[in-house]
Amino acid sequence: MKLLSLSSPPPFSQALLHVPLFLFSSILLSSLLLVFLILLWRRHPKDKRLPPGSMGWPYIGETLKLYTENPNYFFSNRQKRYGEIFKTNILGCPCVMISSPEAAKTVLVSQAHLFKPTYPPSKENLIGPEAIFFHQGAYHSKLKKLVQTSFLPLAIKGSVSEIEQIVLKMLPTWKNNTINTLQEMKRYAFDVAMISAFGDKMDIEMDGIKKLYLCLEKGYNSMPLNFPLTPYRKAIKARKLLNETLRRIIERRRDSKNYGGGLLGVLLGGKELSDSQIADNIIGVIFAAHDTTASVLTWTLKYLSDNVNLLEAVTKEQEGIKMKMVGAGLTWDDTRRMPLTSRVIQETLRRASILSFTFREAVEDVEFEGYIIPKGWKVLPLFRTIHHCADFFPQPDKFDPSRFEVPPRPNTYMPFGNGTHSCPGSELAKLEILILLHHLTLSYRWQVTGENDGIQYGPFPVPKRGLPVKVTKRSKTVPT
Repeated sequence: MKLLSLSSPPPFSQALLHVPLFLFSSILLSSLLLVFLILLWRRHPKDKRLPPGSMGWPYIGETLKLYTENPNYFFSNRQKRYGEIFKTNILGCPCVMISSPEAAKTVLVSQAHLFKPTYPPSKENLIGPEAIFFHQGAYHSKLKKLVQTSFLPLAIKGSVSEIEQIVLKMLPTWKNNTINTLQEMKRYAFDVAMISAFGDKMDIEMDGIKKLYLCLEKGYNSMPLNFPLTPYRKAIKARKLLNETLRRIIERRRDSKNYGGGLLGVLLGGKELSDSQIADNIIGVIFAAHDTTASVLTWTLKYLSDNVNLLEAVTKEQEGIKMKMVGAGLTWDDTRRMPLTSRVIQETLRRASILSFTFREAVEDVEFEGYIIPKGWKVLPLFRTIHHCADFFPQPDKFDPSRFEVPPRPNTYMPFGNGTHSCPGSELAKLEILILLHHLTLSYRWQVTGENDGIQYGPFPVPKRGLPVKVTKRSKTVPT
């Protein structure tokens, strides 16, 4: 019988007996995953005329750079190096980024049938694959008609009073306090989104929906790592629970024949959609109406704080509205008589460019400006780059609402996208910003605390630390 020397290592097969099974399995799975990711990273076709650019690390690509660098630097640096069309890898997806108005129009409007709307699978799964954002053709057309029924001016006129009540209840809680602007604006935007989604009929599940949505949002804005305890795994669980909650509301409203208002009432009234289709589109609308609007509001307060003369001019305009008001509250017509405040919103949308780009996907191999975009690759029109181009907007880093006294050149200003998939809720977003600015500028003033500059990304660009401000009562009284 051969004895093993204590000074020499045992054969590999016997050494495995001393390794915990779960550890060995983890090592094996990690190795296989690494091989798979390398193959995935290398799979893009070498024999085709791909645009220039870097694909970054396997799977991760250049995602971390995109979400941690100043987006202006990220895009302009690659544009200078590679030109107005370049390739990269974002969230595990091979992408082609384009940065000219003509190219954006081609992808979003004139040749839109070649580039279907899409998101990275990780994000699409959290919103819901049957949401309007991800479809073309007859299903999209049917949904768009229903959604527009809820968000056209004729429909949202009746929401002015409800939105105003949210503002009047919220603003006094800010007085003489230091607030995190972004978090407060998220709270406001979420309340408005819930009204737009469910109408004024608040079901008992509303508090639960808010908690589940916040968990979903954290995972949506994180790296899509589906492992235990990660934000993305928690978001997947929250999405399932959210779906069950929405199904209960849908069933109860159907049984009672009282569909209620908001988008849910419209979708139920269509009587052609399944529960999952309705649920996905309700969640999609909340997503579209929440984070982006809150970010725009945060930047608006930042820019007004930085431009005192502009703030006083906006206040004067709002005082004029107040003096001419017939009733106790704002009306839809009042919000149509705020040209300067509206230009402030337009310039905020351009300057901040909350949506740096949108996702499309090539439905076949597409020849584009001398290059081939392979089928399945994402195509990202870079709104931010176009909005910050000095050829279209002189002194692009200057906050100047007067530039919108004349309409911008076609396809150079796209804060809500372009084409058939442009954001249907743009008018509602503008409305809630106008209502908040009316009451805020008339009654309060705010001062940024701590550092006044800096940007953070999560993933939308917002002022550093969410813009903490000290809110005080405005000393000048409003004319009556």
